[in-house]
Amino acid sequence: MTTYMKLNNFRIFDYPSFSQPLTEQVRENAEQIACDNGIEIEFIRKFHAFRKDDRIQKIISQTGKTEGLIHIFSAMERCNTYKPWHDIITGKTFLKFDQSKCLHYYFYFIDRELGLCYLRVPTWPPFRLQFYMNGHNLLAHKLDKKQITYRMHDNAFLEISDTETAQKLSDRINPEDLHKILDVFAKRYSPVPGSLGLGYTWTVQQIECATDVMFQKPEYLEPLYDEIIRTAIFTVKPDNIATFLGQRITYNCIKEIGTNYNQRILGTRIKHHMGDVSIKMYDKFGHVLRIESTCNDIGTFRVEREVNHQDGSSSVQKAPLKKSIYSLYQLFTIMKSANYRYLEFISSFDDHSSGRKKLAEVSRPQKEKERKYLITALGKEIIAAGLTENNLILVPALTS
Repeated sequence: MTTYMKLNNFRIFDYPSFSQPLTEQVRENAEQIACDNGIEIEFIRKFHAFRKDDRIQKIISQTGKTEGLIHIFSAMERCNTYKPWHDIITGKTFLKFDQSKCLHYYFYFIDRELGLCYLRVPTWPPFRLQFYMNGHNLLAHKLDKKQITYRMHDNAFLEISDTETAQKLSDRINPEDLHKILDVFAKRYSPVPGSLGLGYTWTVQQIECATDVMFQKPEYLEPLYDEIIRTAIFTVKPDNIATFLGQRITYNCIKEIGTNYNQRILGTRIKHHMGDVSIKMYDKFGHVLRIESTCNDIGTFRVEREVNHQDGSSSVQKAPLKKSIYSLYQLFTIMKSANYRYLEFISSFDDHSSGRKKLAEVSRPQKEKERKYLITALGKEIIAAGLTENNLILVPALTS
């Protein structure tokens, strides 16, 4: 930014006056888009007490929209910015990194291919955008084009007529096409870079990769899932977590490693984490066992790639994965492998659900001549207890 201002004959300490017209440009563009779509921009005062997703789903159900702009939110949030600075020692004047608060716009829209997305646009330089999409919606669009039938609820596929083709479609990632789409969204909702003759470089901030195992009926998954959860809580150790996530525990490792078990309204979830990478398991709507790996810093993963050195030479060696969207194919390969390692690990657990089912059948009260009997298995003996309305009649034990 310092170089840009100097090349365009702006004084460094004129940075606020340089930025203000650009802020007005973003605001005017947002208001014009809202006016063209008949939408009123909704300002969020208590940001942490407000769920944007719930509000969006309510608007979609009310309007029935399947494509185009859904709603626009605005909120005062923290943002990265700069401040003018003069270094007395070196005598240089430049822009120094800083943090402040500015107005942000959230543009929620449904794209024909990507489904429900949002673009977060700040009103102050450097106008760092944040884009969100869900890959399940993109896969649904691909299945529609191939005329493959499916049943989907929220962001989970409950049925797919051709799972093999669906997996191949899911694995096909084209960063070039995604880059073009993102540039279109940026030009539409953030006009400032275009007016300055600049463009955006797209990087990955956070990513989730899910592997779903579909079950025909909830009663097939429920006992199996409960057994897996209970076993995983006591079985998974730190070295297992590192292996799942493709990491290593060294003598100087400072990353926090652990397991969390949560009971939520929608059910239970177990999560294993190591630094900025984690893997979790939970059930979706009783039909899908989901294993999901998440990464907040993809530079955590080291891959074999070409590294350019300061002397102009280059070599192929292990280095942190680049944060560009063009690393998506490598990134999905790494995270999908983590999911499969976890799936292989839990597949080795003993399944006691059938034994519990048989025990429940044996322990079910029986009725004979208007008298109820409860039979309980204890070791190699069966104790039969006769039940009446007011008392308990013990019957001698019978050898099994």
